[in-house]
Amino acid sequence: MAGPRRPVAPVRPSPVTDPLEIVGPRYGSGSLADVLPSALAVLGVPGAADPLGLGAALAGVRRVAVLLVDGLGWHQIPTAAPYAPALAGLVATVGRPLTSGFPSTTPTSLVTLGTGAAPGAHGVLGFTLRVPGTDRVLNHIEWAADPEPRHWQPVPTQLERARAAGVAVTVVSRPEFGGSGLTVAANRGGDYRGAAGVDALAARMLTALAAGPGPTLVSGYHPDLDRHGHLTGVDSAPWRIAAAEVDRLITRLVDGLPPDAALLVTADHGQLDVPAGHRVDLDTDPRLRAGVAVVAGEPRVRYLHVTPGAVDDVVAAWSAVLGPAARVRTREEVVASGWFGPVPEEHLLRIGDVVVVCNATYAVTASRSEPPMVSRLVAYHGADTAAEMTIPLLVVRG
Repeated sequence: MAGPRRPVAPVRPSPVTDPLEIVGPRYGSGSLADVLPSALAVLGVPGAADPLGLGAALAGVRRVAVLLVDGLGWHQIPTAAPYAPALAGLVATVGRPLTSGFPSTTPTSLVTLGTGAAPGAHGVLGFTLRVPGTDRVLNHIEWAADPEPRHWQPVPTQLERARAAGVAVTVVSRPEFGGSGLTVAANRGGDYRGAAGVDALAARMLTALAAGPGPTLVSGYHPDLDRHGHLTGVDSAPWRIAAAEVDRLITRLVDGLPPDAALLVTADHGQLDVPAGHRVDLDTDPRLRAGVAVVAGEPRVRYLHVTPGAVDDVVAAWSAVLGPAARVRTREEVVASGWFGPVPEEHLLRIGDVVVVCNATYAVTASRSEPPMVSRLVAYHGADTAAEMTIPLLVVRG
């Protein structure tokens, strides 16, 4: 690996050393929502803010590639380092921590990156959400065209903004994700290119980056580290192989950067393993089902939509059963906390009447009302521990 020819980002160690410490999102100053606005500022898009302060170090850059590695949390990088030495070297020289938005989950984060907006504004407020006025639970990963993506997620994307300013914009991701509801919500405005593995992803990102003479933005996505963490756990043998593949991907991108280009590497969230003894199945405990009409969210952050008048009873029951394993709050409390950023009225009912956020390494599964595989995963994310919320930003200049 040639490595960065010029270190362009200050080395900023994470202010949090305990991966289970609670971390709040830093919208507007150091979050995933701030990455693309800063990239657009580097490319000279009129009116684009630069909350991450990239402009001075990247002066003269005309091409920016942004790679999101699913599941590459800041606190997982030391574990990955023996299998990803190039990644570890970049973290040590050009890396700094950001936060994801809340919840720290893939659909929310992909749309947060793409729009440059906090989750409350764009409305993709969880892995699964109840569609207001119905008992339907929308899984954003399986989302096709209903609800209509531009209605469900109304905020213009940063890619649309860049294209309107004359920037050539390309999105490179798995072929099967092209045209999905989530892709339209997060990445509309970019020309989509399918890439099935790390070699194809690197090649197509670099080709798009060098294709034209004008300002260029390329957004790439790689999902495998997250997938293996879910299925077999962080630091399992498949996860280690996936970490080595991430290293190869980043090495190819760094070595192939044109002289007037920069690469930004970030993530959507981290992960943590949840032991069997820290799992509570809401579908097998009548105390947890009482008064609950619809369950959404995911095992680390549950949205409970309750029957009329049952909010206080549900809060009391869940608090008693879960104790220190979780924080149980009303919708009004979590919105006031700022976790989501400002939430417009049209998005409020997507959040449960009651919100359950798991602490430490606990999770609330739903063995009967969700696909069985969800309860069998090894690693999870979604909550607000440092392990889940803290993500890297690596800035490499060609």
